[in-house]
Amino acid sequence: MSEKLVMPNEGRKTSKTPGHWVLAQLGKKVLRPGGKELTLKMLDGLKINSSDHVVEFAPGMGFTARLCLDKSPQKYTAIEQNEQAAEIVRSYLNGQNQTCIIGNAQQTPLEEATASVVYGEAMLTMQTDPRKNEIIAEASRILKSGGRFAIHELCIVPNEIDPTKKQTIQKEVAQTIQHPAKPITPFEWKELIEANGFNIEYEVTAPMHLLEPKRMIDDEGFLGFLNIAKNIILKPEARKRVLGMRKVFRKHRHNLAAITLVATKK
Repeated sequence: MSEKLVMPNEGRKTSKTPGHWVLAQLGKKVLRPGGKELTLKMLDGLKINSSDHVVEFAPGMGFTARLCLDKSPQKYTAIEQNEQAAEIVRSYLNGQNQTCIIGNAQQTPLEEATASVVYGEAMLTMQTDPRKNEIIAEASRILKSGGRFAIHELCIVPNEIDPTKKQTIQKEVAQTIQHPAKPITPFEWKELIEANGFNIEYEVTAPMHLLEPKRMIDDEGFLGFLNIAKNIILKPEARKRVLGMRKVFRKHRHNLAAITLVATKK
C-alpha cells in the first residue's frame, strides 16, 4: 500500500475518534466483530464466483474486499462514505470492472436489480433502526431476484434478554466506541432482513473477542499482533481507548456476540 494514503480520521482527537478507526490507526486490519473466521464463513455462504456482480457496503480498510476479489467476480463495486477509506480500498483494485464509489449505503447510485451479491460488515450495527431498514431495503432494490445478501454484525444475546439490560449494553457500547451503535438480537436481525423480502439461508454466531489476544493473533498474525501491541504501548491516548473498549466488551461478554447471516432475495 502506498505510503501517501492517509488513515481515516487521522487528524482527529483520539478521544473522539470512532473506535474502529482508532484500531485501524494502530495497525489493526480486521475490524469485524467475529474476526477473520466469521468473515470467511460469510464469504463461503455467499459462494461468490466469476459470474457475479458484487456490491460491498462500507468496505472500510478493504480486508474483505481483497478476499472477495480473490474469487474473481465479474464486477465489484464498493460504496464507502469515508474518502480516506475509499482511497485505501482503491489501492487494492486493479481490474476493469472494480470501483469504489463515495456514497451512502441507504441511497446508492446503482441501478435496480443489477447485482447478484450484496454484503456489508460491522456497519448496520452503527445505524438507528430506521436506517438499518433503509440500508437493507436498498440491498434488496439493487439485487436481482435470487441474489444473495449477507451481513456480519454485532448482536446481543439471548433473544429473550431483558429490555432494560439490552438498552444498557447498547448505551455502553456506543459510549466506549464513540459512535452511535445499536446492536440488536439475532432474532431482530433476521426479522429485519426477512421483512425486506429475503429468505435466511445461513446463520453463524461467534464470541465477541475482537480485542482478545488469541483472536487478534488469529486475525492479524503474530507479527501484526506485535505491531499493534507496540503501538498501543507507545500511544497512551489510543491505549486508553483500547483498554476502555475491551473493558466494556469483557463486562458484557455473556451478552455480546457476532453474527453472520446469508439470505436470498425472493
